[in-house]
Amino acid sequence: MESTSKNSKIIQATKEKVYDAFTDKEALEFWLAPDNMTGKIHDFDLKVGSGYTMSLFYLDNNKGKTSENEDRFSVKFVELKPYEKIVQAIHFQSDKNEFSGEMKMEISLEERENNSTKVTIVFKNIPPGIDPKDNETGTEQSLEKLGRYLENK
Repeated sequence: MESTSKNSKIIQATKEKVYDAFTDKEALEFWLAPDNMTGKIHDFDLKVGSGYTMSLFYLDNNKGKTSENEDRFSVKFVELKPYEKIVQAIHFQSDKNEFSGEMKMEISLEERENNSTKVTIVFKNIPPGIDPKDNETGTEQSLEKLGRYLENK
């Protein structure tokens, strides 16, 4: 059975600003990493068929999927529908089978009243080494950081 998770959050920003935060290297480095991590994007090309490589570094004693304290993954943009939808294919760089395979991340943006946006993120085909509940928790933390990031924009 395919493992999935889903998170939604109302962000106090227009869908244009939210979309830009999902498609900008510096913005992603700031907000995408969950609370106990920092992020670094190694390369970035915003077009369908291209994407980016990113490392998330643990600030605590967690073991990484790639190395001692690092989760490194590559993202390919499958769909970019400005201000509405982003679909990404994600591959973890790990020699551990439980993190192999292609995980899909679908982001949808829905305009709400008062210049706010409902952001919904659905992960599909989560590798068996990742607990979907942990994935939801990390995504919730990232969305909280996104909201704080956009408050200042």
